[in-house]
Amino acid sequence: MTKAKRTLLPTALAASAGLAGFALAFSPSQERTSMTLAVAPAHAHDHAADAAPYAPWLPTGFVEAARRGVTVDGAPATLVRHVRVGGVNAVIGGEHVSAVVGENGRLKGYARMEASLADGALPTREEARTIAMDFLARVAPELRDAHRLSWIEPHDEPLRVADAAGTARDLTVTGMKVKMRSTADGLWFWVIVGADREVMVFERDIVWQTFPGRRQTEKWLHDTWLVENGYADAILAPAG
Repeated sequence: MTKAKRTLLPTALAASAGLAGFALAFSPSQERTSMTLAVAPAHAHDHAADAAPYAPWLPTGFVEAARRGVTVDGAPATLVRHVRVGGVNAVIGGEHVSAVVGENGRLKGYARMEASLADGALPTREEARTIAMDFLARVAPELRDAHRLSWIEPHDEPLRVADAAGTARDLTVTGMKVKMRSTADGLWFWVIVGADREVMVFERDIVWQTFPGRRQTEKWLHDTWLVENGYADAILAPAG
């Protein structure tokens, strides 16, 4: 069963996401909007990302735009956000490639939100599982070797982009989610495979509270959560 589509980010909050170091022109009240975020030339090539655990899955045409220390279930980690060269659609709710890396260098999460993922046929469940296992073999072999499959189903995420005329529009990007649970520690993890047969999302070490039945682990990769919890402005602070 496909998950219900979530409500798009409040436009007023999305419009306020620019901080020092960025030139953000986005007015939801205007009929035609510019969704371009000017990224400093210093980040035209991100040398730090070359050795990052998510580097093999960082698409060409994306550069680092923000880097921030965060906590994940009380443990320190780093959130890194990449946007398209030139800053196209680089607003909260727009296109981005983000990763959460633990203090020990472990890849805790990865999200690739591209407009192209709104089109195309999804992989079959078997295809998605094969791609997920190959991915885990590279980034988390301990999870690949000790897990229980929960389910494989389509999963939707909201995305805001601009067309060629600069008018904002809402999309839904969909992938096939392979949800699993570690048999070593009981924590949840999943891999979402996009229509292009590449990994769209990876999250691991997710703590689920049985009562009241909700996720405890922070959702740093999800722009809706950033807005709901007041982190949107801080996440778009310049990389440093």
